[in-house]
Amino acid sequence: MSLSVVIITKNEEKNIAACLESVRWADELVVVDACSEDRTVEIARRYTDRVFVRPWAGYGPQKNFAIEQARGDWVLVVDADERIPEPLKEEIIRTMGHAVAGGPVGYEIPRRNYFYGAWVKGGGIYPDHQQRLFRRSAGRYDDTMVHERLELRGTVDRLQNPMDHYSMPTIAHHVRKTMAYTSLAAGEKLKQTSRVSFLQIGTHHLGTILKSYVIRKGFLDGVRGLIVAMFAGMYTFVKYAKAWEARSFHGR
Repeated sequence: MSLSVVIITKNEEKNIAACLESVRWADELVVVDACSEDRTVEIARRYTDRVFVRPWAGYGPQKNFAIEQARGDWVLVVDADERIPEPLKEEIIRTMGHAVAGGPVGYEIPRRNYFYGAWVKGGGIYPDHQQRLFRRSAGRYDDTMVHERLELRGTVDRLQNPMDHYSMPTIAHHVRKTMAYTSLAAGEKLKQTSRVSFLQIGTHHLGTILKSYVIRKGFLDGVRGLIVAMFAGMYTFVKYAKAWEARSFHGR
């Protein structure tokens, strides 16, 4: 069984080398870059000749294009700010080696999310299972603008060893990412509803903070847990506020 690792990128020169280094054991590395303005493509080509540059088409379509370029029996989807530690590498190789017809077509992988230099365990953030390893022939991603879903034909199991996700190195980075993702999430919300209410804007973010910090024990992560909970609440608030603005002033 052969394995292709696929990665989509956009201005990831700070992350891409460490990411590719962590998966260079795979049979094939496929990088699809969305016309980066930094050295992402140059760095990626040091690790693989399977680097493709194309305009951004959305998370799902971009990943589907990458999967279509892959030649392995199995595909592992990795983001540029993620790393595959040695224990997970060994489990993936072992799992593919034991694969049989009629068995699982995909696997969820637990993920350790690092915020501001430390692994945050509470707030409902861990184990954060991600469906990333699958038979190439078993399915593709949908075209949702954010939080795209991998749709597989067959059963899905779980691996035990986690990947590492260095998603939020600084507060400033967290703010920028939140602003970008809430715009996409607001668009998705407006596909589902024609109205954004006062209560949705005014209260949903409070419930998100309570759930993250208290119910899901974000307080166990100290100051980081508090900051992460507040950001989660801000994400919810800004998403609904942007959806309201788009509906009220732009008629979307």
